[in-house]
Amino acid sequence: MTTSYFSFKPSFPRRREYSKKNNPRSGQRHNIDLLRGDYSIIWIPACAGMTAFFSYAKIQLILLCSCLILFATVILFFSASAFAGAQQEEVLSASVQAILQREVSDQATPKLAFATQQEADDWLREMSLRLSKVLPDKTSREAFLNTVHYEATRAGLDPHMVLGLIEVESGFRKYAVSSSGARGYMQVMPFWTHAIGTAEHDLFHLRTNLRYGCTILRHYLDLEKGNLYRALGRYNGSLGKPGYPNLVNAAWHRHWANPQRTILSLNGQGG
Repeated sequence: MTTSYFSFKPSFPRRREYSKKNNPRSGQRHNIDLLRGDYSIIWIPACAGMTAFFSYAKIQLILLCSCLILFATVILFFSASAFAGAQQEEVLSASVQAILQREVSDQATPKLAFATQQEADDWLREMSLRLSKVLPDKTSREAFLNTVHYEATRAGLDPHMVLGLIEVESGFRKYAVSSSGARGYMQVMPFWTHAIGTAEHDLFHLRTNLRYGCTILRHYLDLEKGNLYRALGRYNGSLGKPGYPNLVNAAWHRHWANPQRTILSLNGQGG
């Protein structure tokens, strides 16, 4: 019976040469370089050539799948990571340090600051509805919103802007940690506990994290004489770059600003 032969010899810059061993059809040579993906088969019976070809294709497929899995893992990791930059540790004057220490040590009970209880209830209901997909547990969600509103108002910040900042910084993930080590909802750098707090302060604790975050942002806002754009840049460790302030501003006005329109609709007063 006649055996068919074929020749397949691509031109590659480098090949490794191996001798055929333990093969009934000995004496025939072939070149394979699996590491570089190069191979050349010279006058091998067709059946043996096809075996080598499919073995090579299988290896290449496995390598391709491995690369895709690795790529997907990297994408998932960075999509789950916090956006926080790296707040810069700086030397604080004694007076500023004393003020900030006093600010983070106050233990007053968080409460909504509105003219009437009806306004407070309406605000909480509206903002809770907006946040329900991210924080599904109602009790935890309302405790979070109460604390955000109290700490932001206490620091002289717009609570809705702070919600936009938290969305960008951590995606409302309590235990978020950035690549630079920033922690929690507002992505506070650990050096702040040494600068203005105590070692016992847990930055993953809801109220502690929001107290530090709002106090630090207020400090930067005062430092920049009310310029929110530059204060946000300092907060994120990206002073002078537009990316972070623009993201916070967009989240603030797109998702958290002007709740009165929906509140009026809920009360049957909207047009």
